[in-house]
Amino acid sequence: MVVGSDTIIGRIDSVVRRMAKQDETVPGQTPDEAEATGDESPGSVAPRLDLLVGEHEEEVSENGRTVRRQGIYLLPNLFTTGALFAGFYAIIAAMRGDFESAPIAILAAMVLDGLDGRVARLTNTSSKFGAEYDSLSDMVSFGVAPALVMFSWALGGLGKFGWSAAFIYVACAALRLARFNTQIDTADKNYFTGLASPAAACIIASTVWVCHDLGWVGADLPRELSIVVAVLTATVGILMIANFPYYSFKDIDFRGRVPFVVMIAVVLVFGLITVDPPSILLAGFLIYAASGPVMQVVKRRKRGSA
Repeated sequence: MVVGSDTIIGRIDSVVRRMAKQDETVPGQTPDEAEATGDESPGSVAPRLDLLVGEHEEEVSENGRTVRRQGIYLLPNLFTTGALFAGFYAIIAAMRGDFESAPIAILAAMVLDGLDGRVARLTNTSSKFGAEYDSLSDMVSFGVAPALVMFSWALGGLGKFGWSAAFIYVACAALRLARFNTQIDTADKNYFTGLASPAAACIIASTVWVCHDLGWVGADLPRELSIVVAVLTATVGILMIANFPYYSFKDIDFRGRVPFVVMIAVVLVFGLITVDPPSILLAGFLIYAASGPVMQVVKRRKRGSA
């Protein structure tokens, strides 16, 4: 009987493994018993969990010195994960034709995204890892998700024109986030350069939500409206990379005292939104989107008059 070379090599390998197992077993325990119990000695070839998932290390500045710290901050990254989940759920909802839940999920992502940064600053838990994670979450929740929701709702029937408008929005969102990350240490904290991606996403989401409430979905959606929202999608994308200044609201001190009338104004705003949430939100974000070009024109006129 002729035995193949592969079979011989396999048997030799099996004997070597069994001999190594005998060296690793405790006294009085056979190799079969050691394998059955599943105990791993320090020299076991089985990979440990800490080898599969390495610990995160990050350089931080403490008292003028650069030190390396392990681990990540849990609290702000929980909000970032929630925003990422909301953006992903918006995509799933749009694929299922649920054009009410999808915009609401994007709006929820905007709220969570606004909280993670402020929580990190209030609790002194800001980190490079958190900043990068937040940027990737923003790309999903405010770049990919709004474009796919809009495409699933209205742009899919426009052919190349429709998906081109959606791609322009996604590409501009990516460029906006990349520019923001490279200028974060030098840019004016009180103003954004270009429309912020959460605000842009909320314009798209509010538009879908309003039209859904009006019954403009599927076969009832006019083709003319599809063309209008395609132009709107591309325009909003271009506003994200334009050099228009937008107020960032980052100088608002939530820990300080404010006049009592401010709280009354907040209550009135909430009351106004509850009257017709999609329409009020759409109007508000459109006004905010228009504030950048208007502010730029005002600045140029002041410079010209000076």
